[in-house]
Order: sequence, then structure tokens, then C-alpha cells
Amino acid sequence: MVWVRIDNRLVHGQIIETWLPYTHAKHIVVANDDVAADALQQQIMSLAIPHSITCSFSTVEDLSETVLALGDSTSSGNTIILFSSCEDVRNAFEAGFKFSSVNIGNIHYGPGKKQISPSVALSSDDESCLHYFKGKGIELDFRCVPNDPVQVRFS
Repeated sequence: MVWVRIDNRLVHGQIIETWLPYTHAKHIVVANDDVAADALQQQIMSLAIPHSITCSFSTVEDLSETVLALGDSTSSGNTIILFSSCEDVRNAFEAGFKFSSVNIGNIHYGPGKKQISPSVALSSDDESCLHYFKGKGIELDFRCVPNDPVQVRFS
């Protein structure tokens, strides 16, 4: 199983403490162009990840190839794919990375954004992006942590 999540914080405590156990993931892939090009950020993120979990860093465009390169190792455990924005998820999807559900966990509030849950604020571009996924039949799961009820019914 591949668990796709949008969380602008990428690797952090909620991922390690709640989502890894919930998904039974053995792999984390951070799909982010900036992080893929920055060895220091990769080292810092890797420090938070338990030694029993493998971690990969990929550009958004190369995500399908990165997941494919994991090959048989993905059959030995689930994989969490972390994106920092809806736009990156859409770019990965359009580049060939396919999935059936996306967890929207955290998108920080900023100017011009509308707060739709305690942890998610959407710009008009974010809303368009999420409508794109709904139109493709992709389930939208608005939760910070697994035990939360789905926080938003996006229409």
C-alpha cells in the first residue's frame, strides 16, 4: 500500500509517532524538489526516522521512478509518500504517479487562504487542485492524525 500525504512540514513527529504505526509503513519517500537537491535537509530529516524505516528523497517529477526503484522492497511493507503541497501531488500524478487516496494533513494558513479545518488552509489554487483530484475519483482524507475523524467533506 502507498499512503500519500500532503503536509508542508514533511517529516515530523506526527508522521513518526502516528502515521508510521497506523500505515505499517517500512518506507518513507519525501517528494520535494528543494529537499531532493539539499543533502543537509535530507540528513536532518533522516535523523528523525527510526532505523527500521528506509527513507528516500525524490524530485516530484521522478517520483514514479523512485517508487519503482524500491521494487520488491515495497512488497515487504507499506510506503508513505510525503508532499509539501497539493500542486506537487498534482504534478507527480500528471507525471505518472498514480494513487487512489490522498491524506491532507497540514497546509499552513497564509494571506489569501481560507481556513477549512484546524490544520488546513486552502488558497484558490489548492481548492482547484483538490477539485481536480475529486474529478479523477481520488478520495480526499482530511486528517492530522489517524484517530481524528475526517475533518472536512470537500465538495
